[in-house]
Amino acid sequence: MQYAIDKTLDAKGLSCPMPSVKTALALEQMEIGQVIEVLTDDPVSKRDLPLWAQNTGNELLEMKEEDKVIKIYLRKA
Repeated sequence: MQYAIDKTLDAKGLSCPMPSVKTALALEQMEIGQVIEVLTDDPVSKRDLPLWAQNTGNELLEMKEEDKVIKIYLRKA
C-alpha cells in the first residue's frame, strides 16, 4: 500500500487511553486525507486505535509491529 506520511506521532511510553487521545489531538491539526503514523509500545493500542478510528470515521490503513514498536497508519476522514 502506497501513501505519504504527513505526520508522525511518537506515543511510546504512554498507556491507554493516551495514544488515542494524542492521536485525536494531532488529527485535529491535520487536513482531510492526510496520513498520520502513530508509534506506540502499548499492546492495548492494537485494539483501541483501530476501534477509535472506526468510531470516528477515520481510515485505518495499516498496522505493523517492529522491535516491540507498533506502527499504526491512519488517514483523516
